[in-house]
Amino acid sequence: MADHEEDEFMSGSSEEEDDQFEDAAPCSPDNDPTKDKGCMEHGCDHYKRRCKLVAPCCGEVFWCRHCHNQVKDDSEQDAAKRHTMDRKQVREVVCALCDTRQPVAASCSSCGVGFGRYVCLQCNFFDDTVSKEQFHCDECGICRVGGRANFFHCSTCNCCYSTSLQGSHICVSNSMHQNCPVCCEFLFDSIRPIAVLPCGHTIHQECHREMMSHNTITCPLCLKCILSQGDAQRYWALLDQQVRAAGLFIVTMRVAYAVSSSRTALLGAAGPAGEGG
Repeated sequence: MADHEEDEFMSGSSEEEDDQFEDAAPCSPDNDPTKDKGCMEHGCDHYKRRCKLVAPCCGEVFWCRHCHNQVKDDSEQDAAKRHTMDRKQVREVVCALCDTRQPVAASCSSCGVGFGRYVCLQCNFFDDTVSKEQFHCDECGICRVGGRANFFHCSTCNCCYSTSLQGSHICVSNSMHQNCPVCCEFLFDSIRPIAVLPCGHTIHQECHREMMSHNTITCPLCLKCILSQGDAQRYWALLDQQVRAAGLFIVTMRVAYAVSSSRTALLGAAGPAGEGG
């Protein structure tokens, strides 16, 4: 969570990358050796999982939609070939342990291994790192992280917000169904943490921090102040102090200039000895 009291402005982000979490707990509650096999040992930079997705768009196999999009969209030089994966359209997976290609399921039809400690077949989402506290929101239609008990779905904003905002935030219709006003990444299914500003608009936390580091204190969309009351008071007090210091400097410079001008005038009046005749 960010500085400047941003904690109270958190929204529910989509499933997050594994490098933010550590998970050393047993893989399954019943410690089934077959389902547990390979737990936390397979996956990509984004997720620990035991199956790969067969992309419905191009038929190629990737660990996750982010891996697919990095290759087929971000790194694709030919604009005509660029595309992203719709995870919900995935119909086949490949077991990471036995390499069996099969219809989407929670476990392998061949070796019986579980594809993830958390499995959502609505989203075709698999993850062994359950410390994220994943949950599926029916209203959002996607899986989110942070624990179901810690979030509520706002029907006006049409997304999940922290329970600390329930009844106290400013509603903006479809607030997260837009691009981040700083980095232009689509916010609704972003895996990066998102902040809800006091005006109701949304932005990535890291983008918010970057703005604050450059003393930008207004929302990029509506230009309202995004500081909390306490931060705003401290900010304006600091500006007042800087203005007073700058004013004193200007007065000092004017006095110095006046003194210098007076000395020059006196020297000019006396003048050096001129040549005779």
